[in-house]
Amino acid sequence: MLNKMTVTELAEVSGFSKSFISQVKHGKRPPSERLLQILDELTSSSGESRTRQEGQRAIELFLKSRREGISQSSLDFYSKYLTKAIPVISLSPTPRKISSYLDGLSCSVGGKHAYFRAISVFFNWLYSPKSGFPFQQKDNPIKLIDPPKKPKLILPTLTKEQVNLLISKVKCVRDAAIISLFTESGLRLSELMNIKPEDIDWDNRIIRIMGKGNKEGYAAFGALSEKYLKEWLAEYQPGSGELIWNIGFWGIKAMLHSLGIETGLQCNPHTFRRTFACLLRKAGVDTMTIKDLGRWESLEMVQRYTRSVTFHDSLKLYKAPLS
Repeated sequence: MLNKMTVTELAEVSGFSKSFISQVKHGKRPPSERLLQILDELTSSSGESRTRQEGQRAIELFLKSRREGISQSSLDFYSKYLTKAIPVISLSPTPRKISSYLDGLSCSVGGKHAYFRAISVFFNWLYSPKSGFPFQQKDNPIKLIDPPKKPKLILPTLTKEQVNLLISKVKCVRDAAIISLFTESGLRLSELMNIKPEDIDWDNRIIRIMGKGNKEGYAAFGALSEKYLKEWLAEYQPGSGELIWNIGFWGIKAMLHSLGIETGLQCNPHTFRRTFACLLRKAGVDTMTIKDLGRWESLEMVQRYTRSVTFHDSLKLYKAPLS
């Protein structure tokens, strides 16, 4: 650090005179203990700065590698958690350091699990040949860490009557069409937002969508969604190739949030997607069929969403042994 900085720069940060610094730099007098301490601090600070810069560069490259086939909300998720975690744990931490970081977080178990998921995906990429960084897969520290145990809660869903109540409270037919489609089709927000007129097959009541992971798929809808959709499209009249909504991502979220406050009901895209699965399960549709209709990758999430339905179905057959 003594040789990297000019006499003027060292004099300014250390408080010593230029004459003294010049003599030390040219070996004419030894550095004082205080100057050595300052140089150590500057070296440490410079190293930390480089570590932060390397961490930020790795995060940026990671996010860039995810851009194909991933939603903006997923990118925001990774960015949010990694920019907090990586500067603390670094790019080559020990498993103990990662565990200590997760244990020291003040958030809920669900929050810690979110940090773990983001860090896990990041390190699996970083320690693979795809990243371009000089790390080996066998040295990946995340492989030696168990995820935080997350409670398996019964997630909230809506009844048919509650969905109809929400529809009755909307301010325009567009919002009724959005809520109806969410519930009857199990659409994700990104899927619903990107519908164009030519994607709708009215004869078979299906919509061609681009789903998670840039996978093309289909979503079915019912008579109620057809009614509201036709009313809205007759009013809005989007052209071929245009999106059918005059509202974006945050506009839809804000509309649903306001409805939730007004009615006291859970009102967001994930709740409608769970409701889609539960209403089908209550109607007797098997979980494999629900998986295909909702475009889930595995049965696990469908089973998690419909746990409450399974219990209530069993409850109808329940007879108290002692009563």
